[in-house]
Amino acid sequence: MAQKIVTVYTDDLTGADSDEVGTHTFSLNGVYYEIDLTPENYDKLDAALRPFIENGRKQGRTKGAPRVRRGAAEGPSAEEVRAWARENGFAVNARGRVPREVREAFEAAH
Repeated sequence: MAQKIVTVYTDDLTGADSDEVGTHTFSLNGVYYEIDLTPENYDKLDAALRPFIENGRKQGRTKGAPRVRRGAAEGPSAEEVRAWARENGFAVNARGRVPREVREAFEAAH
């Protein structure tokens, strides 16, 4: 038995099915929206927004929330833990994060 999957595109504004429906995105007040519209309804959306677009200032891509950098954790430095780990038979990289197991072993030994 064969199966046939049919994708039906529906205009979100009118509910009409059409092969010409396209997905469009826009944003307002920092909220992004996605809407599926026939070319006719997209033209209506474009015409309604056109005066605002022509008189607005383009901002480009929006920036995400600022990243918060964490301060250094209290306790031994990564270099100290790495030195101890090498002396005690642990294989650790010269850079990057010290594995949790190594830190836990260091803390247990001190």
